Amino acid sequence: VSKQTLAIAGITVNVFAQADSATSTAPGDVAVLFLLHGRTQSAETVEHVARSILEDVRERGKASADADADELIVVTFDHRNHGTRLADARANWHWTDDPETTNVRHAIDMYAIQSTTAADVSFLIDFLPAYLFPNDERAVGKWLVAGISLGGHATWIVLKNAEPRVTLGIPIIGCPDYLKLIAGRAAENGIVALAPPHFPASFVAYVRAHDPASASFTAGDSGANPFWGKKVLVLSGKEDVLVPWSASEAFVGALDVGERDGGVKEVVVEEGTGHACSEGMVRRAAGFVWEHALVRR
Repeated sequence: VSKQTLAIAGITVNVFAQADSATSTAPGDVAVLFLLHGRTQSAETVEHVARSILEDVRERGKASADADADELIVVTFDHRNHGTRLADARANWHWTDDPETTNVRHAIDMYAIQSTTAADVSFLIDFLPAYLFPNDERAVGKWLVAGISLGGHATWIVLKNAEPRVTLGIPIIGCPDYLKLIAGRAAENGIVALAPPHFPASFVAYVRAHDPASASFTAGDSGANPFWGKKVLVLSGKEDVLVPWSASEAFVGALDVGERDGGVKEVVVEEGTGHACSEGMVRRAAGFVWEHALVRR
C-alpha cells in the first residue's frame, strides 16, 4: 500500500492506494473512501485501518479475478483540533469530577468538531480531484465515507447533509441521535441534560435543526429523506458503554434508505465488543465497500 501526502488549504491529507497502481495514470474511474478518526485521536491512529481495508479489497479482487471493479483510494486527515490541527487539548476531553481536567463544554465541543469534520469532507470532495489528477488523467466516480467513534458521528452527518456525491457510508461505533447520546452521558455525570451552562439554548436549537435525528429519515421518497438511495453499513459493539447501541437503535431500526431505488441498510451489533473498532468490523467494512461501491454491476 502506497501513501501520498498532500496539503490542501492547510489540511494535511493522506492518500492511500494499492502500491502497484499508479493513481495518476491507470485507466478508469476511482472510488475515494474518507476514513474519519475518533475523538482525541488522529489520522495516524487510523492508518492501519486504511491499509487493512485496501489489503482486504486487494485479496477480494484476486479471489474474483473475473470481476470488473473500480480502484479504491482511502483518504485520512486530522479533524479540527486534533493531530496537526490541535489548538486546545481540553476541548477534546469529556466531563469528569475533577475541576482540573473536566471540559464543561464537552457537549458543544464534540458536536462542533463532528459537524466541521463533515464540512471538511464536502470541501475535500470539491478540491481533492484537482490535486490527485492535475492533468485530468482520471476521475473520481464514487465518494464514500466511513468513520470510527466521533468519526462515526460525523459519517452520519455527511449522509444526512444531503451530500449527493456521497453514495455509501459506514458509521462504526457512532450515533445518529446526538441529543439522546449526550443526554445519557450527562446523566451519568450528574449533569442536567439540555440545560445551561452545559447545554445553552442556542446550541440545543442548532442540534435539533441539523442533527441526523431531525431529518425525515423514515420518509418514503428521495425529496424528503436525505438517506434515500444511500448504502449504509452500521457497525456497533453490543458491550459499548460510551456510545451504547441503545442510543442508535430506534433511529437505525426506522431508517428508510429506499431499497427499491438501490438503497442498502445493513446492521451489525457485534457480540463481545465494546467501544472499539474490531478486526471483524474492518473486514465487514471492506466487504461492504467491495460489494456496493467497487464491483461494477
